[in-house]
Amino acid sequence: MIESLNENYWTQRYENNQVGWDIGHVSTPIKDYIDQLSNKDIRILIPGAGNAYEAEYLWSQGFKNVWVIDLSKTPLQNLQSRIPDFPASQLIHGNFFDHHSQYDLIIEQTFFCALNPIMRTDYVAKMHELLVNGGKLVGLMFKIPLNTTHPPFGGNEERYRSIFSPYFKIEIMEEAHNSIPPRSGNELFVKMVKA
Repeated sequence: MIESLNENYWTQRYENNQVGWDIGHVSTPIKDYIDQLSNKDIRILIPGAGNAYEAEYLWSQGFKNVWVIDLSKTPLQNLQSRIPDFPASQLIHGNFFDHHSQYDLIIEQTFFCALNPIMRTDYVAKMHELLVNGGKLVGLMFKIPLNTTHPPFGGNEERYRSIFSPYFKIEIMEEAHNSIPPRSGNELFVKMVKA
């Protein structure tokens, strides 16, 4: 099953409404983090964004330098239909690992856990590459047992610290205190600065 995590796989999940990760709104821990950001000019990337409620919330709060990337075109079209004035040039249909630019902030929301676990070191290295010096990787990671057959692929704090610490200063990696009820106790809030 892992080998099939390609564009067609994800598009079919959207078309068949098999989107258990999609909570229909910005997640509370990420919303609370966004709410304390004062510089609305920063460049923000949301990779593997899905329906990108985080991007929608950022846009509504006056952040206009927001880019969204997803392997499937379907969720990008969904976001465009919800926010007609969101620039099409900032909706990137493609592979995160092929993307080249620089950002001040990258928001992680269910992307890491959707990737084949053998790609995690590549993910960390790519995040490091895409962030400016002092840039931040902020968001949520699942604190659930790691399975080997299908997403979400979980993990734990110890495992995550071991793969991120060579590239990032981990400022926060702790159980989210404000997760939505169905995910309570199963999410780690992370804030990491490019080392």
